[in-house]
Amino acid sequence: MRKVWAAAAAALAISAAGVAIAQVPGPISAALKDASRPETDVSRDAARKPGELLAWSNVRPGQKVADLIMGGGYFTRILSATVGPKGHVYAYQPEEFVRFQKSYGESQDKVAAAYKNVTPIRSSLGALDLPDGLDLVITVQNYHDLHLKAFPQDTATKVNSEIFKSLKPGGLYVIVDHVANEGAGLAAADGVHRIEPSIVRREVEAAGFRFEGESPLLRVTSDPHTTNVFDPSIRGKTDQFALKFRKPR
Repeated sequence: MRKVWAAAAAALAISAAGVAIAQVPGPISAALKDASRPETDVSRDAARKPGELLAWSNVRPGQKVADLIMGGGYFTRILSATVGPKGHVYAYQPEEFVRFQKSYGESQDKVAAAYKNVTPIRSSLGALDLPDGLDLVITVQNYHDLHLKAFPQDTATKVNSEIFKSLKPGGLYVIVDHVANEGAGLAAADGVHRIEPSIVRREVEAAGFRFEGESPLLRVTSDPHTTNVFDPSIRGKTDQFALKFRKPR
């Protein structure tokens, strides 16, 4: 089964336009069709391409995965249905986010109550403690938050170290975020909620990870990389990178 799944993921070809042209594996497709998914989530699938992204991330039934900074639970729900009853999802919501916006805590509580294989984790970023033996940690549109001025300067270093510890040998760390222009520096995290892919790669490799590759799945060439991602003119249409790292065996 593992060989079949790997072959399916490997067959996920990307066209020159950055569009997935291969079928998403069955368990992920079924998860996307789960009737319990909110319509607001389903309406975002065309832009976020969760099926193709999770196939590229090698997500499959029975895995133990963590959704790092889960937000409203968009990916938590899909991961839960994909890994199934023999798998498990750890949905992490930073305590700092919940204090900033009450709805983050409410969303975490709602998702955890609805899915038996989801365990909520809520602590400060500096005290992050994930379970060991994870197959995958994925964080989508949130890595730049580790560099917000409100947090200690070593927050990203501590978080990456904890993720490295918690993944099993051979486990994957997948990061999706909004692209900042090269040279923008860490000020882009607070200023426009973006980050340079090169900064992410440098920091994650420093934690001991091996770079596995980048997907063009979510790239948008029309994005100038200088507009705040929450600006109505660009929200939901930003240029995003997807980087995959592996913990050495």
